Amino acid sequence: MFEEINLNAPDLDARILNGNHLDHSVKILHDEQLIKFAESVSQMVLVLNQQRQIVFANKSYHDFFEAKQVKHVVGKKAGDAFKCRNAAYSRGGCGTTKFCKACGAAQAITESILGNSSTRECKILTTSNDTIDLRVTASPLKLDKEELTLFSINDISHEKRRRSLERIFIHDILNIAGGILGLSAILKEIDDIEEIHQIATTIEEASNNLIEEIQTQRELSSAERGDLTLHYTEVQTNNILNELKDLYSNHELNTGKTISIRHSGNHVIVTDKVLLKRILGNMIKNAIEATVPDDHIILSCSGLGTKVRFEVHNRSIIPEDTQSELFKRFYSTKQNGRGIGTYSMKLFGEKYLKGRVWFRSSPENGTSFYFELTA
Repeated sequence: MFEEINLNAPDLDARILNGNHLDHSVKILHDEQLIKFAESVSQMVLVLNQQRQIVFANKSYHDFFEAKQVKHVVGKKAGDAFKCRNAAYSRGGCGTTKFCKACGAAQAITESILGNSSTRECKILTTSNDTIDLRVTASPLKLDKEELTLFSINDISHEKRRRSLERIFIHDILNIAGGILGLSAILKEIDDIEEIHQIATTIEEASNNLIEEIQTQRELSSAERGDLTLHYTEVQTNNILNELKDLYSNHELNTGKTISIRHSGNHVIVTDKVLLKRILGNMIKNAIEATVPDDHIILSCSGLGTKVRFEVHNRSIIPEDTQSELFKRFYSTKQNGRGIGTYSMKLFGEKYLKGRVWFRSSPENGTSFYFELTA
């Protein structure tokens, strides 16, 4: 059923925006045809007013939010109800941030207000670090001289996740397996012991990469399901930085970029070493893949009282229109269907290791990715 606003309720102020009461919602409540339509469809359906506030939401919508323990969606804008990270960190909320112009939902609602129906896709990163993929349709609705928007929503997160994971995983393991097969075929034709040893070494490295790829996919799937098991040990930050420097200085992705360590003392922390290296490794991969020739990547870790802060810096610049999308699942500035790395930084770093992951990027200072966690 639709949620009805009690106009005499003590919390009425929370349901007023720019002085506009939601009193026309009572009229909508008596429109039986509209209510029956909204409740007869499986997708989430909202009715929005001219201020983009939710004045009604059908049962499918409330069921979706009940699972996420979100209450009182009426009176909020759609992004605020979904706990959009960008909206939450802006005083004005949904529709007022510099990132909203790139949001498919905001674009569709704007088209509806202008009198046109519009279907778009949007990706929301929530304040709890969940990513929600939606397909939305916004259509003009006139009721008792009120200009409203009928807003239907399909959660396509599982569909997007499945397709993207399959495409990425299959693409990567086929590439590695194809390389192993090719080298194995060559090996049968060679008599020179030195050359055989070199090819055997390359096959071993490729096989390790294949295992690493499978483990990464398994960890990500477990993390998204919520059943990833952590293994805490004492870790020395200098050892971690040195291991990462050695690994990625000779990594197949690295085409000659220098990696160095800016030392600021050694720190002992208790954490999951595998996940920590996964997070920092993805930061380094991003720096390696940035299109800055002869770049210099600097790794560092500083102590901040009871916390430590890792930093991976390089000279690249992340475009402003990309910054709001960067931590969303499968978003990538590279080829279509990539983008697990930045998303997994947030997932592993914040949801599991209970730290904080963020970045800063500017033409003056280049780009730094940070991971801060309790020692």
